[in-house]
Amino acid sequence: MPAAIARAGVTFFATLLIASLVVFLVLNVLPGDPAAIVLGMGAQPETIAALRSQMGLDRPAPERYLVWVIGLMQGDFGYSHTYAIPVSELISQRIVLSAPLALMAIALSTLIAIPAGVYAAARRGKIADLIVSLSAQIGVAIPNFWFAMLLILLFSLWLGWFPAGGFPGWEAGLWPGIRSLLLPAIALALPQAAILSRVTRSAMLETLNEDHVRTARAKGLSEGAVLWRHALRNALIPVVTILGLQLSFLLAGTIIIEQACNLPGLGRLLFQAIAQRDLVTVQSVVMLLVAVVVLVNFLVDLLYLSIDPRLRGAGHGA
Repeated sequence: MPAAIARAGVTFFATLLIASLVVFLVLNVLPGDPAAIVLGMGAQPETIAALRSQMGLDRPAPERYLVWVIGLMQGDFGYSHTYAIPVSELISQRIVLSAPLALMAIALSTLIAIPAGVYAAARRGKIADLIVSLSAQIGVAIPNFWFAMLLILLFSLWLGWFPAGGFPGWEAGLWPGIRSLLLPAIALALPQAAILSRVTRSAMLETLNEDHVRTARAKGLSEGAVLWRHALRNALIPVVTILGLQLSFLLAGTIIIEQACNLPGLGRLLFQAIAQRDLVTVQSVVMLLVAVVVLVNFLVDLLYLSIDPRLRGAGHGA
């Protein structure tokens, strides 16, 4: 097991290094001069040159990359000349919205999908299985921003139960903050729940045909105990894999959802920074999102070791 953890750790840091290089190269080959965009069309060449020097754009690309990466490791995300504040302040202001939104979405997705997938597998070929499968097909086909518009139309404009957009801030209270994020979180969760329920159903169907499940039934255990204590545990590997992958989709989905619901989160910040060619902010926010995804995948790899003892044995013997 220590060898498996060490391999996962090496992969984690190598992935972060490669990702930082890719992010830097992609954003630094884009057309346009960030200094000229910040200052506007009427700026004098001398003023643009001075801002380019202040932003470090006159230095060689390898030097700029090293300065950026070293700064990230020290918690320095750079300075946004568009917003005239450090990028770390921008991120700290926005992540208090985006992180709870993503966590609410993944929690709702899991609470909906796993019971639905187990229920459908236990009733394979019956009407309940058909309803779950049909609902999953619809959920996969419909984009999350369309779900968001439908939810806002129904629960905000018609019923008036939830705000149609905006975020009052956590200083306004816990319930007002959750209330403003609930509809966007549901819109993010439903398509992911559709995918996760199908994966759970397929994994459960395979597990229900294995010998240890038949043995559990032969011992006289209830069907609920067989499903939840024996079958589900052995079906968790693909489910956990999809959960890890879904976080990246949720982070990408927040860009559209935050725009549609007028939420000042990281996704909206990234969208605005791209539009304003704020290179420093775009680089740092994208790298932060990549680091979160890589970290989650690293934790998923560690979770595999606790779910499946065979993987621990393989890692130890490697």
